[in-house]
Amino acid sequence: MAIAKAERLMNLALCLLGTRRPLSKRELRDSIEAYVEAFGPGNGAAGSDDSFNRMFERDKDDLRELGLVIETVENIEGEVGYLARRDSNRLPPITLDAEEAAALGLAAKVWQQARLAGAASGALQKLRAAGLPEDVDPYGAHSALEPRIPVHEAAFEPLMLACRDRRTVVFDYRKATAARPGQRHVEPWALECWRGHWYLAGWDRDREAERVFRLSRITGKVRSRGGRFTVPVPDVVTVRETVASWAGETADRSARIRLRGDAGYPLRAKATAVRELGDGWDELEIPYGHGLDAWLVEFGPDVVVLEPAELRADVVDRLRAVANG
Repeated sequence: MAIAKAERLMNLALCLLGTRRPLSKRELRDSIEAYVEAFGPGNGAAGSDDSFNRMFERDKDDLRELGLVIETVENIEGEVGYLARRDSNRLPPITLDAEEAAALGLAAKVWQQARLAGAASGALQKLRAAGLPEDVDPYGAHSALEPRIPVHEAAFEPLMLACRDRRTVVFDYRKATAARPGQRHVEPWALECWRGHWYLAGWDRDREAERVFRLSRITGKVRSRGGRFTVPVPDVVTVRETVASWAGETADRSARIRLRGDAGYPLRAKATAVRELGDGWDELEIPYGHGLDAWLVEFGPDVVVLEPAELRADVVDRLRAVANG
């Protein structure tokens, strides 16, 4: 019976960790029982060299995916060898309290609809192996309410990678008041989720100012430009404040609207004053900040803006843009 893959990987890892010098493929092939059994002398396997090379490369990639740092070293004779230095593969003790473990679990759940779900799960397994207490469940802690953060937009993953690598991106963006999308050149800072929608905060090179973009309004593919941008990125608190302002969370004045009596409960929750008008309508006073016009448009004919006039005009412009396609 062939040796199980898990045992083969374990033996390869121990061999690479236990050597003081790089080991060649030939030496590894002759030292590890699974390789000897499958590709050793007298097994009669046709094309065994090619088969071994493919298996070894897969095993090496699997170990690296699991977190093992494997170095490739070429000696003076040009022969390639491999080793895993202990100092490069030793993690310091990791201690997490219940709240920190819960935060990691919630972060992992963000990726449940993204292609990084496997990577997030693997990261938690590595933390467990590095010392995360067995009685702490990152997925189960504080789970009376289980948050669901959707990641439907195709732009999410390329933008997340661009934020990580600090690479400028180009994409077509459709403003709510525009009938056609326009091209944007952006230095991406961070992605933030507000009210179930994802936003990108960054520096718009064309407008030479910070801007926030709602991912659902990005059309087509996100293209990454070569080279890293070097302009300092604001700290995460500042970025969150910027997104909050553009998403309508920061209000510095008030607006008056008419709202149908059986609609707009999120608006009612934010209202500072409510007055019944009769005929199935109420008058509300609500905080007015950047982005309120976009939010009001979502309620369609159930909302009528009374004042200020500029907010009413912005809502009308957005409705016309929607009507014109």
